[in-house]
Amino acid sequence: MKGSAALYSAFKILRRNHHSVGIIGAPFSKGQPRDGVQLGPELIRAAGLVERLKGQGCTVKDYGNLTFEEVANDQAVGRTKSPRAVGQANKQLADAVQRIKTEGHACVMLGGDHSLAIGSIYGHAACGTQPSVVWVDAHADINTPLTTPTGNIHGQPMSYLIHELHSKIPAMPNFSWLKPCVSAEDIVYIGLRDVDPEEHYILKYLGIKTFSMTEVDSLGIAKVMEQTCDHIFSKVKKPIHLSYDIDALDPSVAPATGTPVVGGLTYREGIYITEQLCQTGLLSAVDVVEVNPKRGGTDTEVRSTANAAADLVLGCFGRVREGSHSAGYKIPDP
Repeated sequence: MKGSAALYSAFKILRRNHHSVGIIGAPFSKGQPRDGVQLGPELIRAAGLVERLKGQGCTVKDYGNLTFEEVANDQAVGRTKSPRAVGQANKQLADAVQRIKTEGHACVMLGGDHSLAIGSIYGHAACGTQPSVVWVDAHADINTPLTTPTGNIHGQPMSYLIHELHSKIPAMPNFSWLKPCVSAEDIVYIGLRDVDPEEHYILKYLGIKTFSMTEVDSLGIAKVMEQTCDHIFSKVKKPIHLSYDIDALDPSVAPATGTPVVGGLTYREGIYITEQLCQTGLLSAVDVVEVNPKRGGTDTEVRSTANAAADLVLGCFGRVREGSHSAGYKIPDP
């Protein structure tokens, strides 16, 4: 009887940690110049994402893909390229994410390029509480339209979202809907290893918490995540928005991406980040972006990247690498 009671208690704990996940695909590429990243959502789904989430006990609603209309005469504004298309797409995405959150799900946004984080994070914040943001990426993506060396908005999204940078962001066409929704103190970067000089200055100026790959190497990923959680929970506990660029992983793990940088996170480190954020109970929205099958040299490289992306999402919602020994085991009556 004692054994049955313990098993039932464990079962109740498992039920209490049940995840309801809403997936939205955003096949969008205009935040950067490389064709193929718009194929990311379907590639990640093809890795069995929905079935595998259900298999680990999640309720899943797949909202399909957004449809983005072509924008004519989308000339650059200053250095910044394709602002009208990016602004319009992110407004669509923000509305979709807000709907998914309002319907009670944790939101998973499958990109597409990382400019989409603008709409994803804004839509999340529009539900009420400003989120903490954990940004896992080889790049800081915090250039402003005035500091960007390339003009690509996928290298700028954080600057549009941060209260403290609001005065540095010029008016842009199709961005009038956007208001800052994240505080610098609520952001943590993990995996940085290719940061522009202007971005270094912005990060230091704002006092944003960062863990470069040098710090991941010296501290170890467990300590990095301990310090990450200490930082974002040092005041009021807020919902967490995880924005995960697949290029945070080393190219040996995830080569099919537009801007790979050697010396990245191992598969195990990458997954560990998601597991630890899952265990906080506050992970509320996830972006997985920059999977680009046209940048993979072989089918094996493309599959490796898609599988890694799917595994990151699974780690966010309760996948346990130790494995479960309860498969097929009937829970006894209490």
